Amino acid sequence: MENLAILAEAPVFNLQLLVDGVLIGALFALAAYGMALVWGVLRIINIAQGEFVMLGGYVVVYAAAAGVPPLAAVPLAALALYVLGWLLYRGVIWRVVDQDLFVSILATFGLSIVLQQLANQLFGSNVRSVDAGLPTLQLFDGRVSVPGVKLLAFAAAVVLGIVLVLFLKRSRLGQAVRATAQNARAARILGIDTDRVYAATFALNAAICGAAGALVAMTWVIHPYLGLTYTVRAFMIVVVAGLGNLAGVIASGAGLGVAEQYAGFLLGAEFQAAFIFVLLVVILIARQLALRRRRLYLK
Repeated sequence: MENLAILAEAPVFNLQLLVDGVLIGALFALAAYGMALVWGVLRIINIAQGEFVMLGGYVVVYAAAAGVPPLAAVPLAALALYVLGWLLYRGVIWRVVDQDLFVSILATFGLSIVLQQLANQLFGSNVRSVDAGLPTLQLFDGRVSVPGVKLLAFAAAVVLGIVLVLFLKRSRLGQAVRATAQNARAARILGIDTDRVYAATFALNAAICGAAGALVAMTWVIHPYLGLTYTVRAFMIVVVAGLGNLAGVIASGAGLGVAEQYAGFLLGAEFQAAFIFVLLVVILIARQLALRRRRLYLK
């Protein structure tokens, strides 16, 4: 109640929470882009989504330690995760494509555990972060601060959304991805190598998450066990926005970011993660009720 009174007496705190929430939501949207692609094309839910974010952060940590400017390491993280995503598809994921959805959930859940433990063994369990070297904007006489790295993340989410739309509409591979997502069997009949499309889509998903993880390492911290929260956030955003709705992904990410900031301020940081999981349950129940009403209406 005391924190609620602070928001009522000092409206500028609301502005700070809104700005932080919208900018932070852009990072969630980046992870959700890839999940939407994989879900829409391969028809699998990738539980290892957050681990790709985590690994992208470690690429930037070690690249910065080697003398590479952190911002220059963002495309390096995307490239490294693209290669990893392609290898994981060839080694594991192709075996669960066209299988029952529950099988893919189990397979990617096992993959997430393996990646967690490998990261713990290779990098250690210590919390890591990287200084991006970007200035912080001070607004309203310093009462509202806007870190430059969060502005960069928001810009990256918007630009990447536009690039993805253009890629899917105008490139040959993008058109093949859309055709495969609509009807994989018909795409194969027309001569599209759907296995190559699946591999490229999964690798692209990993690359997007790698870039998001690089920005996460410069915005907050990373450690081997942060993956699950980003997987849950990405899943929530995709469920709310729907598949193929990139603008909706950005809006849903911003909404989730704002809700999470208010929850952390009002309930305390120790309940912020719990709020995310409770919100996931609420969204799934609401989605199920909406689908049930739609089925009854169609009958």
